[in-house]
Amino acid sequence: MMTQSDIIKLFRDVNAFAVPSGEQIILKKGELVRITQALGGSYTLSIHGNLVQIAGEDADAIGREPQRSQFGDLGKSTSPINKELVMNQLKSCYDPEIPINIVDLGLIYDCHLTKSVADEGTDVHIKMTLTAPGCGMGGVIAADAERKVRAIPGVKDVKVELVWEPLWNRDMMTEAARLQLGLM
Repeated sequence: MMTQSDIIKLFRDVNAFAVPSGEQIILKKGELVRITQALGGSYTLSIHGNLVQIAGEDADAIGREPQRSQFGDLGKSTSPINKELVMNQLKSCYDPEIPINIVDLGLIYDCHLTKSVADEGTDVHIKMTLTAPGCGMGGVIAADAERKVRAIPGVKDVKVELVWEPLWNRDMMTEAARLQLGLM
């Protein structure tokens, strides 16, 4: 049985994002990696002393079951969407360097839902920030949030806006997140 600390030989070429720059790269079949974090369906890997992140859909490249939407094949329904459902979905998004979801980190500043103009579902507008303005993974984390919210049946459109005011600080984390990181 494979453990998280085992060295794994990639089963196929796979797209990845360098951490923390966010640069997209391709890892080649046969390269050796080690899983450092497996949260929210994404995998942070160590390769040649550097960190990269791969999406859960590409987990077969490391011998794991590819991540599927928790909503299965329900398709896009027109059922009402609520903020709690969206926030719970956002809790499956993680910074690849921090083992805390983006909601508990306090990175989500606003989540606004509106019925789509054509009454074909719900539009979701999310304002979020990052722990550091220079983080190259910002676009990657925002795209992960958008993809996961878009997977909710009944969601018509998603816009994730990165904002920088107010600047994020540790006090924005939930008490549970601060406790998990040893900040309490």
